[in-house]
Amino acid sequence: MKRMSLFVVLMCALSVWGPVDPAVAKPATAKVTPAPVVSSASDVVKNFYTQLISTMKQGDQLGFTGRYKKLEPAVKSAFDLPVMTRVAVGPNWSKATPDEQGQLTEAFSNFSVANYASRFAKYDGEQFDVVDEKPTTGGLIVETKLTPKEGDPVVLSYLMRTDEKGAWRIVDVFLDGSISELATRRAEFNSIATRDGIPALVNSLGEKSKQMGPS
Repeated sequence: MKRMSLFVVLMCALSVWGPVDPAVAKPATAKVTPAPVVSSASDVVKNFYTQLISTMKQGDQLGFTGRYKKLEPAVKSAFDLPVMTRVAVGPNWSKATPDEQGQLTEAFSNFSVANYASRFAKYDGEQFDVVDEKPTTGGLIVETKLTPKEGDPVVLSYLMRTDEKGAWRIVDVFLDGSISELATRRAEFNSIATRDGIPALVNSLGEKSKQMGPS
């Protein structure tokens, strides 16, 4: 598998990060039982990779629909899709009604899961490794290495931030520490919304999701 094609497969439906408050919520009083320890940022990525590989190994048996159902909770748990949707849509997000924003988030989330279900259809000896974790502004960077059966390893860096519940979530992915696939997606989404309106962008995402499913 060539280097850039492997990157495109992994990037799927990720976004340029936006401002998210990284603070973890604290108990209201000393008498309140502390919340369970939040999984580390690296654990979030490791768990996602584990579920991704498990699905790939059952890929032929599951088919697209089965892979979608198996990956849906994994994708929605690992990635902060509502935040990613808002940033990917760009300036047009603030022009959308609350109902349209909800439709956009659902369409983007479905599109993201469909990408994984379509592109990761089988396992061919790929190895996914988490190699480092380091702080960055407002969050952490989890560096990973994806080694295909043939070809050179690909370095993918996950930008992690805590959500409103204090859980680590993925908000962006970078190839070699610099290239964000969703910078391109943002340009595409913003262009459609500006030219044709928010409903057109919702419909476009829905159509793309359908095209990736079984014919």
